[in-house]
Amino acid sequence: MGLSLHNTLSRRVEPFMSRDGTVRLYCCGPTVHDFAHIGNFRIFVLADLLCRYLRFRGHQVRHVMNITDVDDKILRRLRETGLTLAAYTGKYIDAFFADLDTLRCHRPDHAPRATDHMEDIIDLVRRLVDRGIAYVADGSVWFSIRKYRDSGHVYGQLATLDFERMRPGERVRDDEYEKESLADFALWKARTPEDGEVHWASPWGEGRPGWHIECSAMSTRILGSGIDLHLGGEDLVFPHHEDEIAQCEGAGLDRPFVRCWVHGAHLLVNGRKMSKSTGNFHTLRDLVRKGYTGREIRFDLSSTHYRETCNFTLEGLDARKAALRRIDECVARLEERAGDAAADPDPEMIEGFVRAMDADLNLSAAWAVIFDWVREMNRLMDGEGPNASRAAAQLAAWKAVDAVLGLGPSDVLQVPPKVRGLVAERQEARAARDFSRADAIREELALMGWRIEDTPSGPKAKRS
Repeated sequence: MGLSLHNTLSRRVEPFMSRDGTVRLYCCGPTVHDFAHIGNFRIFVLADLLCRYLRFRGHQVRHVMNITDVDDKILRRLRETGLTLAAYTGKYIDAFFADLDTLRCHRPDHAPRATDHMEDIIDLVRRLVDRGIAYVADGSVWFSIRKYRDSGHVYGQLATLDFERMRPGERVRDDEYEKESLADFALWKARTPEDGEVHWASPWGEGRPGWHIECSAMSTRILGSGIDLHLGGEDLVFPHHEDEIAQCEGAGLDRPFVRCWVHGAHLLVNGRKMSKSTGNFHTLRDLVRKGYTGREIRFDLSSTHYRETCNFTLEGLDARKAALRRIDECVARLEERAGDAAADPDPEMIEGFVRAMDADLNLSAAWAVIFDWVREMNRLMDGEGPNASRAAAQLAAWKAVDAVLGLGPSDVLQVPPKVRGLVAERQEARAARDFSRADAIREELALMGWRIEDTPSGPKAKRS
């Protein structure tokens, strides 16, 4: 069969095929005005999972994720802090990549910064002006929706727009605006006193680019026109991604500009939109400070279907943490059974995983396959099997699947000295046939959050 994905452009799930065997994938990256929050990272983890799965299915992938290092938000922060653009954004660029590492995400093949692509941006704006799609007014360059439509293009390919009610023709300078504001948008913004020293020379005077043109210029510069996959959050469908299409197709690049658009749903926190004012705002670093690991957070962010709104809670993260521990303990038992044996992956679990992932990256169904496998492996290991060879085959299957999931090896469980001492004391009590003392120690360990599992190689202390 092969992978199918929900394409926002066609509004249906359809088979995915690359243009020429190499998947050209672009994901809208962070705007580095602050630390990225977990809602952002839901999309970045999705991009990592999709890249991993495409490679698992035999595709070559070129993954590009841009860094927006100049926009309205960043300039406001510069005015507040008095820092230079490079000094301010550099801190958050470094933090972003460190956070990707914490979440065990592969870094993109290319991570272009807008400020390094001014020549490409200006060239794309010039093409739009030359084709009569853009016009100059008040020292800025504006994209004309009317002229774009009059030239035979469709504005509203991703979003359904009511042109009668919206009445296009107004101008909007802000990088981000509401869906109800169907307006000509700025491609190049004339320099203002508020911009300080952040400006570049252009044929239309000193200024800086609009947000939307940055992604169009960087994506086509690195991947060329006719991109296979473009990812982002559903909040970017309009205006950002709609404007990306208009800019590239209006400039005469290949149509369609992107063959398949994949959008991830919002992440809520405690049932509400994340906001610092309501106290439900979390960065990855906030959660790490609370004692959670990047591996646990990655598992939580990838546990539901990407098109389903995800409600993040600390209680839910704790539940995911416990579920992850079940996988780790099962894998540890298989490792103990397998010993030094080696085998090809058992295909059964992999086949179920592939069926789920091929169906529009159905992660919910994929995890159901995995936990069914965990239950079956534990059932077998509670009895006579599996032998070393079968255990090795199951371990190899898990490793093949985990190459997509990206969880990696379990975090080492450090057994505290007091717990180790009680385990040893319990063994001595059992050897002396003092079973009441052994039972009392087991209960004491349970109160401390630990349980004893008696195995052929001796007792093992595990988190309960």
